[in-house]
This record gives sequence, C-alpha cells and structure tokens, in this order.
Amino acid sequence: MAESSLKTTPLHAVHQELGARMMPFGGFDMPVQYTSIIDEHMAVREAAGLFDVSHMGEVEVTGSHAFDFVQHLVTNDASTLYDGRAMYTVMCTPEGGVVDDLIVYRRSEDTYLLVINAANIEKDWDWMVSHNPMKAELRNRSDEMALLALQGPQALAIAAPLTDVAVDDLKFYHFAEPDPGAFLGCEDALLSRTGYTGEPGLEIYCEADKAVDVWHAVMEAGAEHDLHPAGLGARDTLRLEAGYCLYGNDLDEDHNPLEAGLGWLVKLDKGDFIGRAALQQVRADGLSRKLVGFVLDERGIPRPGYPILSPDGDEIGTVTSGSQSPVLQQGIGLGYVTNDAAYTEPGQPLRIGVRGRMLAATVRKPPFHKQ
Repeated sequence: MAESSLKTTPLHAVHQELGARMMPFGGFDMPVQYTSIIDEHMAVREAAGLFDVSHMGEVEVTGSHAFDFVQHLVTNDASTLYDGRAMYTVMCTPEGGVVDDLIVYRRSEDTYLLVINAANIEKDWDWMVSHNPMKAELRNRSDEMALLALQGPQALAIAAPLTDVAVDDLKFYHFAEPDPGAFLGCEDALLSRTGYTGEPGLEIYCEADKAVDVWHAVMEAGAEHDLHPAGLGARDTLRLEAGYCLYGNDLDEDHNPLEAGLGWLVKLDKGDFIGRAALQQVRADGLSRKLVGFVLDERGIPRPGYPILSPDGDEIGTVTSGSQSPVLQQGIGLGYVTNDAAYTEPGQPLRIGVRGRMLAATVRKPPFHKQ
C-alpha cells in the first residue's frame, strides 16, 4: 500500500516525535519499535509498556435487538454477559471459517461495543450490515475512538492515580466507565482489564481527540515505574509467547475455531448463530488438523509459511506464526498439523524447515513464557 494512502491514528505525531520506526499494518502507518523490540518486550514482561492500538475498529450495537444481533453474529454466548463484562469470541461464515476474532463489551442491556481487527474493519462492517436480519442499530465508531493498551506487572499501579475507578478490583475481562470528564477530561472513556500480552493490564478507550492527552498523562504517571512506549514488533512477540492467535496468520476463513484450539468459544447449545450447523458437523466428524505450539530445540527462527515435518521428514503442516522468544531465547511458533497424537501432544518431537535445514522442535502448549 502506498504511503500516501495509509491511515494514521490520533497519536501518529507522537510516534514521530519519539523517533519510532514506522511501517504499514492493517492499512495504517504504525510504530514497529521505538528503541528495540527486545527492550520493549522485556519492559512489558518486567515493568510496563504503552501501546497505541487505535487502529483497531469499534462497532456499536444499540437498540432493542442489540442482544439478538450479537447472539446471532458470534459463537460465544452473549447471555453470560452483564453490564461491565466483556468476552472474547469469533464470528464465522456459514461454512465455519473465522471472519474475525473480536471482543464484545456489554455497556448496557441494549448497548454493546464490538472491537475488531484493523485490517478487517471494512470487511467486518459489511459482514455485520449484511447479516442483521433483526435490524439492530449499528454504528461504525472506528474513526471516533482511540485505544491505548497499558500492559505489564506495573500497569495497574500506573493507572490507579489517574482515575477514581478501582482498577485493582477489576476482574479479568471486566471493565468500568468513568463518569464523563472524570478520566483525564474524557467524556466517553472505558477502562478494560484486557490485553494481548499475557501480562496484567488495561486497555483504555477514549475519544480520538483526547488520545494525545491520555498518552502523555499515562507516560508521565509511568515514569517512576519504568514505563516504555512499545510498538507492534513487541506486541507480536508478546502475544506469541502468550500463545494468542493473530488473525490473518493463525485464524482466517479457511480455518474454523475448533481446529484453532478455540472450541471453548463455540457454544453450540446457546441456540442458532452463523456457522453453527457447520461447526456441529466438524465436532461430530472430528478434526483433520489442529493448531499446535512448538519450541525449537536448535538455533533458528521459524517464520510463517515454513513447513512442519514429522521426525521422519514427512510434511505434516505449516507454521502460521513464529519468532524468537526474548524470554526463552529460543525459536517458538504456532502451526497447523495433521491431527494425530504423535504430532499434537505436548512433548512430541517435530521438525521445522528453516532455510533448507530441518531443525528439531518439540510440541509445547502455550503460554511459552510461563514455563
């Protein structure tokens, strides 16, 4: 994509002032790193990092049919939500492939916020509009909202002085909405105990025109806690160490959530939803392939597209995500393999084709950095 056609987040000038290395991602000009990916990665593991993830999309669903729409759209069960509760889920095609993974926030009985991936905003919006038989009220708020992710062991200590919300008391996948103006002057803020790093943290939603003020306030509050700005490079290595899927790599319309290890998101007994019949059939027939995690036992870095082989050298799958783990100092990855216990059970040996070499690897269940 030409640089001139890239979108920018409300914090673009801040990243430039900080000397960030920028690159296209999901149609946006985004910061990859400020100092180094390893430094920023370890800052999040040991102290805290602040990410600009305002490229993510937000769709608001309102009205008397809001719940019915969400329940029809996603595989997880929205009836388990209550005000202040969020859930991770996927939405599927009728054939069971993953359209996108997303977070659903219930703000009230008739108001939900769906947070979707940046590269899929237009596709997802069209999908929602065309799969809305109950005529729920949909509003694409992606350009109006900014999103900052404050992540790491010190994240909650940094955020606590900035708000009268008791962030330490927020449970995982719960959120609070400060009174208008009470959080750094934001009229429509949402503080969520979610993240994509495997560490404690908050995701901070606010109006786009307040993003710069919020960024600077958080960075100032974090100065004594060794808070670092962190880019998408560290975000990717952090999520991979935690074993989180990335849409476009580990999830797509050619793979269903059951083979991606996300069967816990598929509630077949909740009633009808898009893809339910296909997923019922997959569950009845059994999986032909499965997403597994692995660690290289030899020096090397696995990359998406590299072949996964059996110990005898037969090709059994493909790497979908791979990198060097800053914590383990080893190559780690995810990939789909033939669903055979010899290839999917933790501890089983594999080989990964890395630049013409067949490197020894071992199946390991994520999160990698906790072991």
